[in-house]
Amino acid sequence: MTSKIEQFRALHAPGKPLVLYNIWDAGSARAVAEAGASAIATGSYGVAEANGLKDGETLPLDIVLENLRRILTVTDLPVTIDMEAGYGDTPAEVGRSVGKAFDLGAAGINIEDRMPGETELLSVDVAAERVAAAAATGIHVNARTDVYRGVDPADYSPEMIEAVLTRARAYAEAGAGSLFVPFLGDHPTIRAICQGASLPVNVLWAPGRGTTAELADLGVARISYGHQPWGWAMEKLAEDARAIYT
Repeated sequence: MTSKIEQFRALHAPGKPLVLYNIWDAGSARAVAEAGASAIATGSYGVAEANGLKDGETLPLDIVLENLRRILTVTDLPVTIDMEAGYGDTPAEVGRSVGKAFDLGAAGINIEDRMPGETELLSVDVAAERVAAAAATGIHVNARTDVYRGVDPADYSPEMIEAVLTRARAYAEAGAGSLFVPFLGDHPTIRAICQGASLPVNVLWAPGRGTTAELADLGVARISYGHQPWGWAMEKLAEDARAIYT
């Protein structure tokens, strides 16, 4: 298992980013693996919706882990799962939850720095303690910070970049293997964060935010598609269904 984690960690190369087209179950994992992926990643939104629930840790951990187990049966690629805030009220609980994913064979996890349903970020120290508990299992931790969540690019500031870099340093010291900064809306900000961060940087792809090559030139080490593949798949399903029933 250690070699699979090391393999996954090595894929995070600034300027040659790992591209993760996020999946939600074993079937979608198989499809993406066969398309040529280097690793498989779940997105919590799609996994929750596929089970009839909403994002935000409303999906019980047992179902999250059973979904992971099934995904691991269809691919030998490294698998990382989105564990949202870590499924734990305390760092010790986070460690136990993440440890279960590690024991099943996950190579990595995502963990956020805000609690489910909350908009305010956890303090840097509290968030770092939760990252440390996850990292202590030996798994690759992609530490997410939501500094830019809901912020219009017109309102970006140097202080926001420094806030991200402060969290990057703390999460790196806590044992994180990469830093996820979703919702970034302009290239100068992405470049500044990639140049200043003490961890390989993961960004969320979205229309208009640049091609893989353009993001690679900015220093990005990992590109995620998040909830979008689920949304596109459901749009296609609904479109085809309407064509049949109307």
